[in-house]
Amino acid sequence: MLKKLLHRPQAVVGMLMMLTVLTVMAAAPCFAPNDPNKIDILHKLAAPCEQYPLGTDEMGRCILSRLIFAARVSMSISLPAIGAIAAISVLLATFCAYTGGIADRIFVILSNIFMALPPFLVAMTLVGLFESKAFSIIISIVIAMWVWNAQVVRTYVLREKNKPYIVTCRMSGCSELRIILRHIIPNIFPHLLVLYSTGLSGVIIMISGYAFLGLGLEAGAAEWGAMLVGANKLIFSHPELIAYPGLCILFAAAGFNLFGEALRDICDPGED
Repeated sequence: MLKKLLHRPQAVVGMLMMLTVLTVMAAAPCFAPNDPNKIDILHKLAAPCEQYPLGTDEMGRCILSRLIFAARVSMSISLPAIGAIAAISVLLATFCAYTGGIADRIFVILSNIFMALPPFLVAMTLVGLFESKAFSIIISIVIAMWVWNAQVVRTYVLREKNKPYIVTCRMSGCSELRIILRHIIPNIFPHLLVLYSTGLSGVIIMISGYAFLGLGLEAGAAEWGAMLVGANKLIFSHPELIAYPGLCILFAAAGFNLFGEALRDICDPGED
């Protein structure tokens, strides 16, 4: 699969964009020229200069430094969220779809209930329940999105479990757990990789969208969505303050989405 990815420009571009975001996230203090939260009223809304490469905001804080640290904040929320969604949806959907019977019927009923709830309504209900706002956002995203991913996983498992090689495994005496762990999950793993790499771009956008509803991190936080909201009142005088975080969100989401779409093309059985 790696060879096929390297021969696809879309996949290579997506991987480079992903690596850029993850590198900035991991080494934010090394890239940031200034303290992202340092207020300097004397230099508020300053033009780009050597000290402030992208200028400053209305509080005199370095925009470039805030954008760099915002990558760490956004990814530190989106990665745990998509990881929890993956764990819950894969384990629960695989077990229910493979065993069938009452467990699968209960899963379908619960899925229909959760799918009837708009994700942002769930977020508005849950985001204030915990002391840590970042943790509240993660929990709300997981509860709002796990069922959509679980339904896709269930479809893959149902398709896989009826294949002849699974029947052969049962006839040869393999345990159900062994079949799930050694055969079904490894065989649907490429599809799961596509699902959650493209899903990560959706989570990044969703986190930023929370800020517009007042459900994001506290005001003044170095987070792309919060920076967008904070710059709304300066849209006519300093439109670049909205453009910078917007471009960062676009870059991060597009990188994961491009990579996921390239994977989808490779995993498509009708590709070749």
